[in-house]
Amino acid sequence: MSTFELIDRTLEAYCESHTSPERELLYRLNRRTNLETVNPRMLSDQLQGQFLSFVSKMMKPARILEIGTFTGYSALCLAEGLAPDGELHTVEINVEYEDRIREFFSQSPFEAQLFLHLGDALQLVPEMPGEWDLVFIDADKEDYLRYYEVVMPKVRRGGFILVDNVLWNGKVAEDIACNDRDTKAIDAFNAYVQQDSRVRNLLLPFRDGIMIIEKQ
Repeated sequence: MSTFELIDRTLEAYCESHTSPERELLYRLNRRTNLETVNPRMLSDQLQGQFLSFVSKMMKPARILEIGTFTGYSALCLAEGLAPDGELHTVEINVEYEDRIREFFSQSPFEAQLFLHLGDALQLVPEMPGEWDLVFIDADKEDYLRYYEVVMPKVRRGGFILVDNVLWNGKVAEDIACNDRDTKAIDAFNAYVQQDSRVRNLLLPFRDGIMIIEKQ
């Protein structure tokens, strides 16, 4: 367990109590995910969900790509800012989540704008037509750099990529164990983005770390 703490639980609870609450659909999905899945901490919570919603609403993107759907919470948050004729495409490799994702997507006012793709994003994304205005990456940590390079050619100039878990419970700021492949991959990804002349970036110490990347 890392000794690094970004924010203690008391202060985090204060932030939550001074943040707009989840919509009812998101609350129910949050509860179901915590009750019925093995790794509910993979879910975006109220704070991160509101952050994603705010970013999307400020951008009003026509096309959003998400890599790593899990149970669909973050997709529903991102969809709140879609342009009226916009689309959100989300890719999930674990087919066991499909029924729950589709169940909650079907209850969303954005249902017609949500498109679920099942399979490996590294194979599926290159085949998807068009450009992306906003991309959210929250999937297998060892493949972060590969996801980044797959989506970069398809992100429009001035578009944004958001990448979750880039602090990995603070482990990236500590001595990394030689067998800790996830932390090594995230640290290498962060270093790569920092040196990438195609973008400007901000590593935000929010929740487990979010890298905000703008394509120049």
